[in-house]
Amino acid sequence: MDRAAVVHEQFLARVAARDFPEGPPPRKDVAPETMVALYHAQCLSRQLDRTSRAMQKAGQGYYTIGSSGHEGMAAVAQALRPTDMAFLHYRDAAFQIMRAGQLPGQTPAWDILLSFAASSEDPISGGRHKVLGSKVLNIPPQTSTIASHLPKAVGAAYSIGLARRLQPPRAELPADSIVMCSFGDASANHSTAQGAINAACWSSYQSAPMPILLVCEDNGIGISTPTPQGWIAANFAHRPGLVYFACNGLDMTETLAVSQAASEYVRRHRKPAFLHIRTVRLYGHAGSDVEATYRAPQAIAMDEANDPLLHSVRLMTERGACTPEEALQIYHDCGAQCDRIAIEAVTRPRLRTAKEVAASLIPPARNTPLTNGPSDDARAGAFGSDARAMQEPQPMSRLISWALTDLMLAYPEIIVAGEDVGRKGGVYGATQKLQARFGPDRVIDTLLDEQSIMGLAIGLAHNGFLPVPEIQFLAYLHNAEDQLRGEAATLSFFSNGQYTNPMVLRIAGLGYQKGFGGHFHNDNSLSVLRDIPGVIIACPSNGADAAMMLREAVRLARDAQRVVVFVEPIALYPMRDLEKEGDKGWMHLYPSADRRIALGEVGIHGTGKDLAIVSYGNGYYLSRQAAAELEAEGVALRVIDMRWLAPQPDDALLEATDGCGAVLIVDECRRTGSQSEALMTLFAEAGRSHLSRVTAEDCFIATGPAYAATLPSKDGILTAARRLMGTKT
Repeated sequence: MDRAAVVHEQFLARVAARDFPEGPPPRKDVAPETMVALYHAQCLSRQLDRTSRAMQKAGQGYYTIGSSGHEGMAAVAQALRPTDMAFLHYRDAAFQIMRAGQLPGQTPAWDILLSFAASSEDPISGGRHKVLGSKVLNIPPQTSTIASHLPKAVGAAYSIGLARRLQPPRAELPADSIVMCSFGDASANHSTAQGAINAACWSSYQSAPMPILLVCEDNGIGISTPTPQGWIAANFAHRPGLVYFACNGLDMTETLAVSQAASEYVRRHRKPAFLHIRTVRLYGHAGSDVEATYRAPQAIAMDEANDPLLHSVRLMTERGACTPEEALQIYHDCGAQCDRIAIEAVTRPRLRTAKEVAASLIPPARNTPLTNGPSDDARAGAFGSDARAMQEPQPMSRLISWALTDLMLAYPEIIVAGEDVGRKGGVYGATQKLQARFGPDRVIDTLLDEQSIMGLAIGLAHNGFLPVPEIQFLAYLHNAEDQLRGEAATLSFFSNGQYTNPMVLRIAGLGYQKGFGGHFHNDNSLSVLRDIPGVIIACPSNGADAAMMLREAVRLARDAQRVVVFVEPIALYPMRDLEKEGDKGWMHLYPSADRRIALGEVGIHGTGKDLAIVSYGNGYYLSRQAAAELEAEGVALRVIDMRWLAPQPDDALLEATDGCGAVLIVDECRRTGSQSEALMTLFAEAGRSHLSRVTAEDCFIATGPAYAATLPSKDGILTAARRLMGTKT
């Protein structure tokens, strides 16, 4: 049976018969007109669900998850301010509708129905996804919300206190605002949720401002798996640093009163609170879900008998806010409104071409004021004794540290954050002295949780900061890659460019560490990054390039609102020599602060046309070593440093290798899924037939003497080059 039709007919019949479910009387401190406004939002949410199902049946609507049973969230919206950023659970249409009523000129039914119809005029996603969200309403869109939005909500909450102290020029959230983040009882069990809530408590326990209201909508089931009775309260009621509130989401007056108390606590004390709202789920999990295949008929009927709209009509009747007949009229009027709007919404244009779909991958550039750079006095005060060292060549780690210093002097909105980046200066010293120079608010030692580090960065970017988070090792990114792939990189796409997550994510990575390694500290796979649409990947091979590319990365994040991943080869951090011990051939002077290497600009060493070696990172370093021997053998060659891995600089690479008799690709990543595959394709499609590649084996990296056994070597490059040139090996 169509459960939506059953619930609808049951509601009409029971209201007409004044057959209401039992419950406590309405609270006297909620005004009658407020009750009617809440009920109106609830009815509109319910009727939007019914209309979306009709649209789907007619082939004019698409996959959606309904909000029926969770209409109590309208009261949570009423308890908050429109300036309080809200990260919503996918069942929270009533929240968005109620918030829209707090601002003039809003058309929530039209907006949501355009989303149901996947129209390109949908004001939040432009037809790319059925999402709740609104820039005007301060609701960033969430595409899945299986807990993945909690870390960034925690980050956004932390940013409010940070902005109050640092006053970034583009802060968006008022100093007295809070952040609301809602999620389901099943999602509360996700490791991402547990980590994010722990991070909020960890911060609060240390008296850091953390104004976040965590709202768990507990309908007792996650798709088909029941939540153990009492589990949410047992799990969250007694956590250090977290105050627990609970209410019956079927009772609009209780929900409003408790939500007001919880939000007031968060706003006054700047500490997190957990609001546990008991709800029911009507119609099953989603449009394609057949609940009767896994739930007993009695359980389904029990939830339907507890329809929150029936409770709302009872409460309004008892309070004298309106009669049952008036309540039915509101319900019918909302249905007629949805039907009328849907007829128009399905005629509105939809995305058709790949170009249209991809248009929001790259966000629109911002008009950002140019900086003249830090003054000489500011630089002298920050660098201190390091100013003398700048007159001498230095290894990569030191030049990165100096580049970060200059950038943080120039842009007060830059925040560096990560494990051990502060007092320790990072595992390899790349953030050395930064905390002493800029303080713990701008160089944040985080807890040991990569998801929380990434969430902090995403949340900071929501409030006008330019985050430069660090992931300590490339392999550690896998603990948090969904924050990059599913949150940061998709936000512009699913918000039609209205929301962005500008950041420069620094990752120490790749192989060739001699004394400290194994596969978890030497990870030579970038494939998890390379296939994320819109993400820029930079990989410098030497200190001077690293400094200039880091400046370009910050420009791309700040001015173009891009997500940039800056992969720093660990083995090259301390590298001093190139061809022989003591030659200092891999140390460089610190480039002047106005010099950058533009996105897509490759490096070219040599002018020979017999052979072009194309590489990056450690592979470029080894190729330079091999080039010296090949040149001594009479091979005229050039060595090309890609520098930028995504988007792959195709035109620059083809131009750099133009006229060369052969192309050898040296890729330190694994043979399968590595950059070399894309490079081989590029040159083959361009008609270059004399091609070969040297890659790592499809294997993890060992610790000890065999640390480089599976990786490209100078000798391996020499052998491949000689074979390609047709000479003896």
